Amino acid sequence: MSLIRYQRLASELLPLANKFYKSQRSPMRVGRSEEVWVAQQVDIIAACCLKPVADGNWLTALLVAREQRQQGIASQLLSELRAHSQGPIWLFCAPELLDFYRRQGFTPCDDLPAELTERLLRYQRKQPLLALAAPQQCG
Repeated sequence: MSLIRYQRLASELLPLANKFYKSQRSPMRVGRSEEVWVAQQVDIIAACCLKPVADGNWLTALLVAREQRQQGIASQLLSELRAHSQGPIWLFCAPELLDFYRRQGFTPCDDLPAELTERLLRYQRKQPLLALAAPQQCG
């Protein structure tokens, strides 16, 4: 197995993230104003997006390739992006993912920026979701 690199994807390479999501049969896609972070061997094996919101970022579209799951890749990817991000990070997750995100330092959050509060209420009409936040990293 080759070394895994964790990095922010250069803007001109963003189509590679969409190719990864499509290869995993995921409806997730990269937005225009988002940073994309990836875990890469030869190809991308995991990706997620950070969108600037208020004084922090909204984490979306975290996905690890099916054959690469349960190896700590998502945890390492989150650790890397958090080390390079400013401000808090918010996310919405399904209840069954709460324990995973808690291990990554995220906690339930009732105090979301207004634009995320509205979005969460809209999303919760279709599926149960929890709002979580991780405080700004120090150092």
